[in-house]
Amino acid sequence: MSDNEIGFPLGSDDETELLLQWLSYFRGAVVRKFDGLDEAQVRRRPDDHLISLLGIVHHLTRVERRWIDGGFYGVEVHRSEDEFRPPDDVTITSVLDGYRARADATDAAVRSLNLNRRSDPDGWAKGHELRWVVLHLITETARHAGHADATRELLDGTTGE
Repeated sequence: MSDNEIGFPLGSDDETELLLQWLSYFRGAVVRKFDGLDEAQVRRRPDDHLISLLGIVHHLTRVERRWIDGGFYGVEVHRSEDEFRPPDDVTITSVLDGYRARADATDAAVRSLNLNRRSDPDGWAKGHELRWVVLHLITETARHAGHADATRELLDGTTGE
């Protein structure tokens, strides 16, 4: 695949757009790991140590909600180890649709707020600037993209993009 096909960041003079390009790129890297897999495969945890692909996306969706909605909009949020093990009724379609919807909501929020805005010190983001939060989302997503790479390779040998 070409850089353009995988959404590799092209750069921008607008810092907000540059950060969102990188976040989008790593989200895409995670989502592409689902290509060609069935429901059973996306639930597998190779060697019972790694998180399943379904669990990774389920978790990342909640991470974005916590840091954006909990950090900047006062929504009550919490973290649970259960988010790494989605319930049986969660499917590839539902988890990916939820992740895409959350990505759209995150992107809209980031575009509507100033990167210098600080979150509520008593909220989830503990008074951090939005810029710091977006960078955290990028690193968290990139970390799990690598995790998804390892999980996918152990599932069926697929590597790359």
